[in-house]
Amino acid sequence: MKLLKGRLTGGEDQHCEGAMAVLPILSSFLPDTAFSFSANFGLENLASLSLAVNLIMYFLTVMYIDLADASNLLTNYMGTSYMVAVLISVFADTFVGRYMTVIISCLVEVVGLLLLTLQAHSDRLKPPVCLTFPLGCQRVHGDNKVHLYVALYLIAIGSAGIKAALPAHCADQFDEKHPVEKLQMSSCFNWLLLSLCTGGAVSCTVFVWIQNYKGWDKGFGAATGVMGFALLVFVAGLPKYRFATVQGSAALLEIFQVYVAALRNRNLELPENPDELYEISKTKASPQTEFVAHRDKPFRFLDKAAIIHAPNDATPPSPWRQCRVTQVEHAKTVLAMVPIFCSAIIMGTCLAQLQTFSIAQGATMDTRLGPRFKMPPASLPIIPLGILIFAVPIYERLFVPFARRVTGIPTGIPYLQRVGVGLVLSIISMVIAALVEVKRKRVAVRTGKLDLFPGQFLPISCFWLAPQFAIFGIADMFTYVGLLEFFYSQAPQALKSMSSSFLWCSLSFGYFFSTIIVQVVNAATKKYTASRGWLAGNNINRNHLDLFFWLLAVLSTLNFFNYLFWSSWYKYKPREEAAVAVESEERQEV
Repeated sequence: MKLLKGRLTGGEDQHCEGAMAVLPILSSFLPDTAFSFSANFGLENLASLSLAVNLIMYFLTVMYIDLADASNLLTNYMGTSYMVAVLISVFADTFVGRYMTVIISCLVEVVGLLLLTLQAHSDRLKPPVCLTFPLGCQRVHGDNKVHLYVALYLIAIGSAGIKAALPAHCADQFDEKHPVEKLQMSSCFNWLLLSLCTGGAVSCTVFVWIQNYKGWDKGFGAATGVMGFALLVFVAGLPKYRFATVQGSAALLEIFQVYVAALRNRNLELPENPDELYEISKTKASPQTEFVAHRDKPFRFLDKAAIIHAPNDATPPSPWRQCRVTQVEHAKTVLAMVPIFCSAIIMGTCLAQLQTFSIAQGATMDTRLGPRFKMPPASLPIIPLGILIFAVPIYERLFVPFARRVTGIPTGIPYLQRVGVGLVLSIISMVIAALVEVKRKRVAVRTGKLDLFPGQFLPISCFWLAPQFAIFGIADMFTYVGLLEFFYSQAPQALKSMSSSFLWCSLSFGYFFSTIIVQVVNAATKKYTASRGWLAGNNINRNHLDLFFWLLAVLSTLNFFNYLFWSSWYKYKPREEAAVAVESEERQEV
């Protein structure tokens, strides 16, 4: 994927002069900017994913935190990592720029990993070794507890910053109005996903093994080194990057002004001709000023924010009463994306189950891969990651070109259709998960092993879990990459980073909703099950996880029909459609 070389615009030129002066030799080793983006994204996931899948064992066996508290600590850590991405994206778009946000986030994550490594290595920073775990062990407390929390949340903030800013900065390297670069931008998101999966596959196997068998300090230390290398790779590509101009204005404030102005003007009559709504003159505007054509639908009531109040008055009215048509259209776009964003929450909830209950399933199954090797249950995510490593190149090199010839759409299929395919696959994944759990429990009943002793496992291979992981992995490829492209392409220019962080925010809500739905299900079924709830207790063999998976399949199906309504109702920005038409005409003329 060939990218055009660096082109600086706006106020960021001065920020990069020093870097460009000292990095030309190092950056010459990078074939193009695609390598630095993909490498940074993949290396960050290599450093952090092993924490997501294995930290709970560190909390239990080293910090001696109770199971419930350890689970909450891990959930809060992961939820924060996704949720704070929205705030960081606003910071990136408004103040320092996306490339600088990536650099700062890498530094923050390196510091967090270094603190975690130091605590795992030093006996003075953690509780004394306890051989009677879980009975009578001293839990981490005081300054050591503060040390742990600071390290975790620095890692969460750093990881969130990279997730928020790097995909948007990668897309900044392409001109959406250029026919070739428009195709390359779509490929960019696919390769970012591939790098994410490749790094994750190594992390949940090699790094988990290092943590479990060579020491937590060595595992965390390896992650620190990888994150430092990720920073160097990204910085080395600076001379080749294109940099989006930092807006320096509160784009969110401008959108909020539209809602306030529409409310204040609610009693005014809209003109029949939309040309009579307020818009600045294109001849008097600067070349960087963005213009978006008026749309009758959706949210036509917001047009009242652009009603002209004093056309002959030399003093312009308050921006809280009269807004530009372009400003109104931006507000419409953001509001229209909210239902699409909400449709991804249930899929995030399903993902949380694969990272929690499915891992618990695997812990009761036969994980042997031969006479001498056993796969840790925390390494089960290698299944969807491995599938994606092969699926993404096939999708990019075979399916997209074929679909492009059939549909004439640069991305092969439209963004929203791609998301819909992923939602359907997530339903199938939950159905398979329910069926596999039924089979696993039947094996437990047949062999009389409903109550397993430590070291025992059921005579059923953990690879029965592979189909649900694999199908959900392919669903990831369609849904999350489709959402990244959709949010980035449809968002106002000043909110590009924030739009891509909608994806991570939906995942965060999915994790939090998972906690809520588990509690609600247990409360609702407490009186009707011997285990005091479908998911209550520590013995998964006596729980009703299969019914819970069926519930998720039903909720996912209802969510899909909800998505169909909103996606068919959504209208793409006319500015983008016009750009595509112009590109087609130019190709015909050539």
